[in-house]
Amino acid sequence: MANTVLIGAQWGDEGKGKVIDVLTANANWVVRYQGGNNAGHTVEIGDQKYVLHLAPSGILRPGVKCVIGNGLVVDPIGLTEELQDLEKRGIDFRGRMFVSDRAHLVIQYHKELDGAKEAKLATGKKIGTTKRGIGPAYCDKADRCGLRMGDVLEANFEEMLRERVAAKNAMLAVLDAAPLDADALVKKYNVAFEYLKPFICDTIPMLNAAVRDPKNNVIFEGAQGVMLDVDFGTYPFVTSSNTSAAGVSAGAGIPPHQVDEVIGIVKAYTTRVGEGPFPTELFDDDGKALAKVGNEFGATTGRPRRCGWFDAVVARYSAMISGVDRWALMKMDVLDGFETIKVCTAYECDGERVETVPASISKLSRCTPIYEDFKGWNCSTRDATTFEELPEQAQKYVRWIEKLTGVPVSVLSVGPNRKSTIELKI
Repeated sequence: MANTVLIGAQWGDEGKGKVIDVLTANANWVVRYQGGNNAGHTVEIGDQKYVLHLAPSGILRPGVKCVIGNGLVVDPIGLTEELQDLEKRGIDFRGRMFVSDRAHLVIQYHKELDGAKEAKLATGKKIGTTKRGIGPAYCDKADRCGLRMGDVLEANFEEMLRERVAAKNAMLAVLDAAPLDADALVKKYNVAFEYLKPFICDTIPMLNAAVRDPKNNVIFEGAQGVMLDVDFGTYPFVTSSNTSAAGVSAGAGIPPHQVDEVIGIVKAYTTRVGEGPFPTELFDDDGKALAKVGNEFGATTGRPRRCGWFDAVVARYSAMISGVDRWALMKMDVLDGFETIKVCTAYECDGERVETVPASISKLSRCTPIYEDFKGWNCSTRDATTFEELPEQAQKYVRWIEKLTGVPVSVLSVGPNRKSTIELKI
């Protein structure tokens, strides 16, 4: 494995948590490098289900070292609650969990600003934010007025926090939102900071040593998906960080040449949460069936996901940007009951064929999918343990996806559990 990046290649929710969990059987380190607790990775082990928002998925594997990198924005109360819940469930991570002192903090005022700004947007202009404060926290980072995890260790941190609360209350007033009580906020956050202090450290030297050691297998775990990348996604209907493989160096502090491989995670169909254009979105019975069988509800928000057929235009675009070497194709079993399966091979816009994702949100909104039909297999794939045990039509579907995207499939998921995973030779 060496140094491997796993990224979502659609609009997030592709099942990255499960793939990372499977691959961590051979990993020494798992590193989150961007995003915040607006992401949710779901991992099922036996009859136990874990939903992780900030903690790297490797935390469920004894002995695997886990890093929350400098590229994240960290909600200290959310992280504290998540780690405490894992401890109650018997997960021992003391001595192997590290939080970068350069990671920025998400404070309650970020959440209030997130919600207040979204409320002010007119219908059709809303972003569909999770209101977790992610965007405002990244704004503070770029505006050079943010607070970082390392600041928590400074003697004057409380003073710094109170100054920020006063400044943000002035902004909330402009947005007709209620001010925050600084005394209550400081008291509440101090409890979380006391819990988190033992995990805060300079992660840059340890990660650089780890990626240079040939005995190590290091996984860099992306959140969301490439189509939500702040530069390359469906802007402005995106998240506030670089979700592609390009975000690894800046978000973890390692040089680009230390990345050996990029694995892209895609569903056998497509989903997205929130607002924004979605060319293959279905509003018919097929869309309802995908949502029901796939249990398509957000791991973080519980919001129903919008569902559509597989979009090869999006997959090719994501593979090009991130240099995807191989796919992990997820939720094949959700397609088990379909007579006909469609795949979008290109778009049509204003009478022209479009082969890639346009930057113009207006143009993308006018794009309609050009579909090719594929005969379904109409039987369960959930008992398959090898590629050869899959129905013939299911095997053909995998090979068709490979041909359309130009990327081989090396991991195939036919169920939510850790064991429902097939590895393919490429």
